[in-house]
Amino acid sequence: MSQTPEERIQELGQTLPTPPKAVGSYIPATQFGNVIVTSGQLPFIGSDLMFKGKIGGDHLHEDDGANAACLCLMNALAQVKAVVGELSRVKRIIRLEGYVHSAPGFDRQPYVLNAASQLLTDIFGDQGKHTRVALGIAEMPLEAAVQLALWVEIE
Repeated sequence: MSQTPEERIQELGQTLPTPPKAVGSYIPATQFGNVIVTSGQLPFIGSDLMFKGKIGGDHLHEDDGANAACLCLMNALAQVKAVVGELSRVKRIIRLEGYVHSAPGFDRQPYVLNAASQLLTDIFGDQGKHTRVALGIAEMPLEAAVQLALWVEIE
């Protein structure tokens, strides 16, 4: 019998958290038809924002951004699971949208988000391959280092 996505997440040394609550006047995820879209997810562990500041600046480097992106991804997957009950219902990942809080001159946003993209493939195999947006932005809510959202097709 093949592993569930939740078992694969655990095997990869990751943790699927309790879905973070919205920090504003919006819902964390919504389903329309067989598609789920998450709101932007920040690198929270519980109620603690783990990576604050601009990537490529004095305090946060590309590897910090990659770690933040993986935390955001786990929060996004937790939101998906909250909507559908179990991640084995995921048919494929459609799109990952990533926003990197970037210091002036930092242009390695795709490399920061590669960690989350690779993690999706590690968890879901070919169904985890997706389209992607990787943008650098000057300011981020709560000074978060990374924010990402997922578009997921379910069965």
